[in-house]
Amino acid sequence: MTGFVAGPAVIELSGIAKTWPNGTRALAGIDLAVRRGEFLTLVGPSGCGKSTLLKLIAGLTHATAGRIATSEGRPRIGFVFQSPTLMPWARVDTNVRLPLDLARMPRARADARVADALALVNLAASAGSLPRELSGGMQMRASIARALAAEPDLLLMDEPFGALDEFARERLDGELLALWSAQRFTVVFVTHSIQEAVFLSTRVVAMAARPGRIVDTWEIDEPWPRSAAFRLSPAFAAHAQRLSLRVAEAGGGEPGGAVAQ
Repeated sequence: MTGFVAGPAVIELSGIAKTWPNGTRALAGIDLAVRRGEFLTLVGPSGCGKSTLLKLIAGLTHATAGRIATSEGRPRIGFVFQSPTLMPWARVDTNVRLPLDLARMPRARADARVADALALVNLAASAGSLPRELSGGMQMRASIARALAAEPDLLLMDEPFGALDEFARERLDGELLALWSAQRFTVVFVTHSIQEAVFLSTRVVAMAARPGRIVDTWEIDEPWPRSAAFRLSPAFAAHAQRLSLRVAEAGGGEPGGAVAQ
């Protein structure tokens, strides 16, 4: 495809605020609509509430004020955390099947879902392996497969590739983008990497801290599919410069390639 057209809102956040029991104001005045089929990325300095916002969308914590509304009932949500969080004693296919087992899905149907999910992330040959036998990148693929096995409408990803080396990260970025292009589920992605945000996103939201709030949002209106060549293009450099400057302003620091979580 050469362009991207988002669908209607899947989930809308209006006036969202979050104050922790110790009095820390994590978020204030968040208004955001997540549109069907988009790849939305949250960036910003440490303490701006990116991960908290993701957990609010997932229902893992609750807002102090404001409203979260969905367009067609509660969407099926998959969550990929910063670390793979795999059961070390269980095979890869067993790890991927975990949410289906918890949902009491019939075993034959669950096994078929698992096989499909592992194939999507190029991990079918490792179905019988233990997590310790996999590289860090392969473990993260298994974590993504586990989320995909539940066939989510909305995939939430909290800096999933942050612990990987640059080469592994760029490879998985490319694989994730290819998967999104083929499946077209909705993604909300948290990262501290300016380059990753520009490469992956249809839209970027920049946040500032104390308390966490949205300070800018814009489309990455560049052709698809995106390859490694896009990273070397003038358009990529222009988007990265704008994002870097905006995040630096939000965090009170100097422009650069990345910011802390």
